[in-house]
Amino acid sequence: MTSVDLLGPDPIYQQIAAVIRERIDAGQYEPNRPIPSETALCDEFEVSRKTAREAVRALREAGLVRTVRGKGTYVLGD
Repeated sequence: MTSVDLLGPDPIYQQIAAVIRERIDAGQYEPNRPIPSETALCDEFEVSRKTAREAVRALREAGLVRTVRGKGTYVLGD
């Protein structure tokens, strides 16, 4: 499990988004393949569904992923 700094100055959702961004950059999550579900993110980071959803939203706004209703959230391809 990757941890986040609950007492740190950065919002938890931003910390989670940063971890996922690092994994995308490292190739752990490949283009056109899904990132973990919100439920999986909740389990891994021990956060609420709202926090996981905010992390995914931040990644979407940064242009790193797209969400396909009923399928999941995918890393955008090159």
